[in-house]
Amino acid sequence: MSNQTKSVRSAATRQAVLDLVRTATLGSYGVTGFAGRWHERLLERLGLAQPGIALRLGDALEIDLDLTVAYGVPVAEVARQVDSAVRYALEHALGRAVRRLTIHIDGLHFGPAGVPPSVVHADAGAVGPRDLADSGTDVA
Repeated sequence: MSNQTKSVRSAATRQAVLDLVRTATLGSYGVTGFAGRWHERLLERLGLAQPGIALRLGDALEIDLDLTVAYGVPVAEVARQVDSAVRYALEHALGRAVRRLTIHIDGLHFGPAGVPPSVVHADAGAVGPRDLADSGTDVA
């Protein structure tokens, strides 16, 4: 037996790379989905496209993501999480580095309660979070 190590280069299909990117992105903090135009959503239903992901394969990987994020989360932190998750997933699974990863935030997703009110009116006698904090009481 030879003790020489062999250089192994893996080949991955475009769909496999898209699946890795999609899984890493959707598993990131604050991401609610991919943004896509109506014709991209139609192509997705036909199995011909993945809206919100543009991928260029070549000597280096180049990825553009169009995302929607949850209302109220820090957008910069979401972008950092997605960047880290996608780069790690591709480097770990394929051994290839990402040359360029561009993240576009195309919208906010509001929870089941709908659009948050612009002004909150509290009852005069209600105790709010600021009242508890100012009282010196430890709240878990």
